[in-house]
Amino acid sequence: MTGYDRALTILGAAMLAALWVLPLIYAVWTAVHPSEYEARFVLTAPLTLANFIEAWQAAPFARYFLNTFVLVTVIVICQFVLCTLAAYGFARYRFPGRDILFSLVLLQLLVMPDILIVENYGLLRRMGLVDTIAGIALPYVASGFGVFLIRQTFMTVPQELDDAARIEGAGPLAILWRVYVPLAKPVYLSYGLVSVSHHWNNFLWPLIVTNSVETRPLTVGLSVFSAVDSGVEWSVINAATLMTSGPLLVAFLLFQRQFVQSFMRAGIK
Repeated sequence: MTGYDRALTILGAAMLAALWVLPLIYAVWTAVHPSEYEARFVLTAPLTLANFIEAWQAAPFARYFLNTFVLVTVIVICQFVLCTLAAYGFARYRFPGRDILFSLVLLQLLVMPDILIVENYGLLRRMGLVDTIAGIALPYVASGFGVFLIRQTFMTVPQELDDAARIEGAGPLAILWRVYVPLAKPVYLSYGLVSVSHHWNNFLWPLIVTNSVETRPLTVGLSVFSAVDSGVEWSVINAATLMTSGPLLVAFLLFQRQFVQSFMRAGIK
């Protein structure tokens, strides 16, 4: 790479970084300064936490946080259990139609969830699960990507470990729990972080399914809070936005090294 090409690459990367970070800088600026400084960048402007306090008191964010925490916890636990059992079956057992069934699982990756919104909503309505946390979670309790990722990891486990556990008298579930799951911990970490991030930020499906504060997650609650008709100032809206996205940012900063390493060990390029 010539010096000219390297300079263009650095310039392009800097421009992309600026496009990404400038809105975040503006959000942080308005959130920690009084509303009169929303469009005035004065270095000597006073700092304040009043916007966060006002946002917290103006909407039931404590309830929104609880709903979101319960939602992502239920989804991740169900995905771990179902994807692990399915991946173990596809990786270590031979049965008629196995490859066809696994192909159908992979087809899920080609189907956008938005396409199934009408059908899923009709099904939830017949089941009486509209406006419930279970109704939000139900379409996501199984994941084709999770089955594929964990299956690929299980297939790298030496067959000798499986045979040794069987000689010791371990059953299929004991072998899965004591041999396969411990060796796949990095994959579970990476997949768990991706799943939590996705469902923490999911907006369209919860917006359609939920109607009350008791079931509304953070994304929908923030949308209702920042509605144009509410008359809330941008400084307060940005403070609320930082509150809702803060846990994910902190989690990524704490686990970014494990996150990258786990995907590398899983063979994701």
